[in-house]
Amino acid sequence: MAQVEFRDVTRQYPGGRSGDTVALKGLNLTVSDGEFLILVGPSGCGKSTALRLLAGLDKPTSGEIRIGGAVVNELSPGARDIAMVFQNYALYPHMTVYRNLAYGLRQRRTPRAEIARRVSETAELLQISELLDRKPGQLSGGQRQRVAMGRALVRKPQAFLLDEPLSNLDAKLRNQVRGDLKRLHRELPVTSIYVTHDQVEAMTLGDRLCVMSNGEVQQIGSTDDIYNRPANTFVAAFMGSPPMNLMPGIVRGGALHIGGVQVTSVAEPDGPVTVGARPEHLRLHTTNIGGMVPARVDFVEPLGSHVLVTALVGDEVQPSAEPTRVIVQAPAGTELDSGTRIGLALTPERTHFFDDETGNARHRSERIAH
Repeated sequence: MAQVEFRDVTRQYPGGRSGDTVALKGLNLTVSDGEFLILVGPSGCGKSTALRLLAGLDKPTSGEIRIGGAVVNELSPGARDIAMVFQNYALYPHMTVYRNLAYGLRQRRTPRAEIARRVSETAELLQISELLDRKPGQLSGGQRQRVAMGRALVRKPQAFLLDEPLSNLDAKLRNQVRGDLKRLHRELPVTSIYVTHDQVEAMTLGDRLCVMSNGEVQQIGSTDDIYNRPANTFVAAFMGSPPMNLMPGIVRGGALHIGGVQVTSVAEPDGPVTVGARPEHLRLHTTNIGGMVPARVDFVEPLGSHVLVTALVGDEVQPSAEPTRVIVQAPAGTELDSGTRIGLALTPERTHFFDDETGNARHRSERIAH
């Protein structure tokens, strides 16, 4: 195991008429020895580029990549002592599971007895011991992914890289293999970097998350940090399912106005502001709705344990303004017709303020007057 570092790493690809493409912009990131870090963000954000640079499949335009304190920019992939798992499994179809697991060790001329010991140990850890004599074509998708992970782990690399390894699995298998990964890292804490665009995977798997957009880091922190203390509107709107609601507001004389209605008192300077509230932190009311965020029901989605109400804010009070779509989590059994007028009450300690121009978080909502 080893610490992994990106030091001001940039990757720029020569472009045509549109100019050069900068896939990664000055990435600074340290992954501690034994840590499980998630790189998460939309397609094209730079997360897979970072993984390819670390694996040695591509070279940075500038900056340093270090593994275990040593600069590896010029080292070949084979000399970096890392293992990578891809979304397409990349198993040898003509080989048995045992031979797939043993292949990398044989290439390194590992003694036969040591190969047998490591393969047996890894297969037991991944619960695939009974599959060793089968070929990939005889396995389910989840079993193939376990074999792919085993082929990487059996080498005992310094770092374990996973590039969207669960994206080809159905929902049930994703949940199952996700649990396997958590258990696996607990039992064998190899330094791991996991790339995904799936925020559920990101929030449930890693020790820390690194949220990226347009080749740049937006925020690094624990799931609690990212979810409850987003650094900007991008992180707030990207992380969470459904994401945080972002509503345009304006402060006048210490009073917050949303949708043309005075909602509450705030310790904020006068001017426009973006107000954030997660669906579970908005309280929905159908009576005595004065002094709440005005909204009109668009549609309702019953989900068993709760109901998601999608509503439009401001389109009745300010008919000339573009309405803001919000999602509210309501108790199971909530029934509302489309067009019903409702009021949304903010939860003071769970409301966020973002700068209207930069999108950066201003502060936590403790400064909302109770």
